[in-house]
Amino acid sequence: MAKICVITGKGLQRGNHVSHSNIKTKRVFNPNLQLKKFWYPEANTWVTMKVSAHGIRVINKIGIHEALKRSAQKGII
Repeated sequence: MAKICVITGKGLQRGNHVSHSNIKTKRVFNPNLQLKKFWYPEANTWVTMKVSAHGIRVINKIGIHEALKRSAQKGII
């Protein structure tokens, strides 16, 4: 599976690791992804998703149905 949040679309970011002597080497910043199960009352079932910590907060705030609808409108899923 890709390292991309289903709700927010957050993914890998690339940057530099900078040493004390200012030598720059490439590195990857991974998002804080969690494999989490959510209860989806419209379908009366559990849904397992790979979401970021921010995505979990979004689902808790607006609900899973609205969060999935918004991510579909943005073209994330």
